[in-house]
Amino acid sequence: QLQLVESGGGSVQPGGSLRLSCAVSGFNLNYANIGWFRQAPGKEREGLSCISSSDGVTYYADSVKGRFTISRDTAKGMVYLQMNSLKPEDTAVYYCASKYLGLVYRACGVRDEYDYWGQGTQVTVSS
Repeated sequence: QLQLVESGGGSVQPGGSLRLSCAVSGFNLNYANIGWFRQAPGKEREGLSCISSSDGVTYYADSVKGRFTISRDTAKGMVYLQMNSLKPEDTAVYYCASKYLGLVYRACGVRDEYDYWGQGTQVTVSS
């Protein structure tokens, strides 16, 4: 059964850090692009970062470039989002999502249509 489960959210002060985890089951990370997204109350969902299947190439939106880092451990089926220098405007529910490609390679993009989504984890940045 294909499943994505996020964890690691919480409350942090501005300038602080959090590391989100996305546990993936049901498929191998070498065959899927994984993206991180967020949605704040009253706002549209925003694509933040993604990591491509076979070569691990990454992409970052301008809003998080230089502050967030995506990584993965394919053996463990885990994808991470390290978030540093957090700001109040980073407050949102964060989601990971997968786009299964199999043996076909396509560099990831946050505007792509993703197939499966996790349930989300809340991140609150406040003093």
